[in-house]
Amino acid sequence: METGIEFIPSGGVTSPAGFSAGATGAGIKNNGEAILDLGILRSDVSCDAAAVFTTNKVKAAPVILNRQRLERGRATAVIMNSGCANACNGERGLADAAEMAELAARYIGIAPDDVLVASTGVIGPCLPMERIRAAIPDITLSAEGGHEVARAIMTTDTVPKETAVKSSGGFVIGGMAKGSGMIHPDMATMLCFLTTDAQVDRAFLGAALKSAVDVTFNMISVDGDTSTNDMVLLMANGHAGSETITTGSAGAEAFQQALDEVCRYLARAIAADAEGATKRIEVTVGSAASSADARLAARTIVNSPLVKSAVHGSDPNWGRVLAAAGRSGAALEQDRLDLSIGGIQVVKNGCPVAFDEREVVKALDGRDVTIVLDLNAGNAIATAWGCDLSEEYVTINSEYTT
Repeated sequence: METGIEFIPSGGVTSPAGFSAGATGAGIKNNGEAILDLGILRSDVSCDAAAVFTTNKVKAAPVILNRQRLERGRATAVIMNSGCANACNGERGLADAAEMAELAARYIGIAPDDVLVASTGVIGPCLPMERIRAAIPDITLSAEGGHEVARAIMTTDTVPKETAVKSSGGFVIGGMAKGSGMIHPDMATMLCFLTTDAQVDRAFLGAALKSAVDVTFNMISVDGDTSTNDMVLLMANGHAGSETITTGSAGAEAFQQALDEVCRYLARAIAADAEGATKRIEVTVGSAASSADARLAARTIVNSPLVKSAVHGSDPNWGRVLAAAGRSGAALEQDRLDLSIGGIQVVKNGCPVAFDEREVVKALDGRDVTIVLDLNAGNAIATAWGCDLSEEYVTINSEYTT
């Protein structure tokens, strides 16, 4: 935990002052069954807002709409649904996304342009707008409603992902995320909503978010597939009453640390709850010539099907880790590589060393598996998170729509 940062018990996206949320079952997913699948998150005042979106060239309607609306850097609320991605539906999809925003705006009494939209689920089907129109009045917004919304955005997730921290700087940052499969952000069916009551300069807000995403969400991988709907949104309403945080100001470092901590917690939660996963993998690549090399090698290792399969079977096949690093494109020299699994060194200077195989298997049997690769080429370091590859992952994704 970073100095000056305290996790809030049962914290979430509505922990910062001035935010409320609520959700209902609109019957969007599960063939009309009334389980939570439609929600609204709002601030009681207009917020400075920044977002990072999928780089997939096939983009869902909400992504297109939100990019346009966030050009002015303001937002007050988000309406979100699971069960339907509203992707690849042409003009119909854009019209439905705009109507969702208008319906939410009318319900809470703000301008439609102040509302953003987020959807997640199957690509292709159109939103059941008649169900959404009927369900919105059933949403009750409250300071405790963040937990409902965190469940409403789940698809193949098995648990909601939410947290909040209080900074010694006098502000709170909260967040929630969803994501289980199609996770390899290059910002994955990944959505993340972050809120803060800090007063933050708009330019710094965007820069801080990009920095946080780069070292957290952009360092997780479940299956190498990116999504059409990825979005990480950060809204700041200024209710903490502190001086405006700007680049280089006294509060900038504390804000970045707190934001990084929230994003890191949520990113690790996504990796742990990956589709079919039985283990979370943490790969740290150190002593790299550059941060780019460290990131490239770590992401390649954590996303390697062979590494993921070996971890699933607790097979100490360390050669797969070196092979993945070698094809990653990172600058490295084979005879300088040192590798440890679960804290046990298995390779020194590119060659195997004597180790107790039973101890490595025991380390691989754990719920969290750590792999550390030192390139011994510089001072840069990066950490990536992923999961093992199980038969259940194939089962889930072979019958997702059937």
